[in-house]
Amino acid sequence: MKKASFFLSVLLISGNLNLLSQLSPGPEVYLLTCAPGTATYSIYGHSALRIVIPEKNSDLVYNWGVFDFATPNFVWKFAKGRLEYMLGVYSFDRFLQEYFFEQRSVYQQKINLEPDEIQTLIALINENLKPENVKYRYDFFYDDCSTRIRDLLEKSLGEKLIYPPEIVKDIPTFREKVNQYQQPYPWLLFGVDLLLGSPADKKADLRDRMFLPIDLQEGLSDAVVNRNGKMIPLLQNPDFLIEFDPPFVKKSFITSPMFVLSLILILMILLSATIRAKTANKVIDLLVFSVFTLLAILLLFFNFFTDHQQTKWNLNMIWLSPFIILCLISLIFNKEWHGWFKLVFSLAIIAFLIQIFFPNAFNSAFIPLELMIVVRSSMRSGFGWNPLSVNLTEV
Repeated sequence: MKKASFFLSVLLISGNLNLLSQLSPGPEVYLLTCAPGTATYSIYGHSALRIVIPEKNSDLVYNWGVFDFATPNFVWKFAKGRLEYMLGVYSFDRFLQEYFFEQRSVYQQKINLEPDEIQTLIALINENLKPENVKYRYDFFYDDCSTRIRDLLEKSLGEKLIYPPEIVKDIPTFREKVNQYQQPYPWLLFGVDLLLGSPADKKADLRDRMFLPIDLQEGLSDAVVNRNGKMIPLLQNPDFLIEFDPPFVKKSFITSPMFVLSLILILMILLSATIRAKTANKVIDLLVFSVFTLLAILLLFFNFFTDHQQTKWNLNMIWLSPFIILCLISLIFNKEWHGWFKLVFSLAIIAFLIQIFFPNAFNSAFIPLELMIVVRSSMRSGFGWNPLSVNLTEV
């Protein structure tokens, strides 16, 4: 009787254990989407993965957007496109604290993955965490905190993951997508537009746009998983973890690049028309062509001497051409190099006309700069038709 009771007890215990194993939740994976901040590096938002494993009392966040400001030659490596980012792992509470401190909203969406898919995802992340794999070369459009998550989900789900179709004519370019986030910051928009080259004008389909965290969230929210012919949404509805009002950024037209540069252009035209002293004109031109030389060198550097593919084939080099450097040299050494000034003048006119007939080709705030080059280079080109022409050798 006691023996029978013993076996009965064992059966009941093992049965309860099986029941508990069925009822206890398995690992869960969440997409974390963080709202844009006001710092330059945070205006595009952020993405991370949260993995909860109840049986291990584990609640960790995996973040591919980690970089170290203390990295030797940080600014130089960033400019050269050789800055390494890394995968960082934090407790969920610590991750939220950072965004609470910055007053940036964070929301999560559970990712509908099967246990075997979660195991595949975890295995891929563990492989990524190996010392030889934990760092990666950051690429703004093609390899960042958001694209890493997209790629992991694609590898975990394979052909079961299906993105919705798009209307081709409605697909924006990379530049247009980036500009959406930079609109509240006109000087940042101006600078980025100046540096971005033709690759930024490539169409960015749904998958491409996932380099931006908000677009990753929107794209994955529209994606489905094929479960034996039944289409299941990849993401569940969002759940706000912390919520703040979007940051208020005061914009004023009088501080915008277009207004400021237009004022400088008007002042330059007035000075050009009223100041006839050769020495004064030379000082003005030395100042003007020094500034444009620095900009031309900047474009040369980003176009030919960095690993940033997005800054190659920059059409702004039409009006900010390397020939401006030769114009500055001629001013410094009092050389009558009319030919270089004529070339710079012609290129600036071409860029201006392109912008008139194709308004989206360049940032509109570039027009005052183009006209500054037109005005001052025409004065040094020896044009007989220009009453403002000055000679370099006469001081």
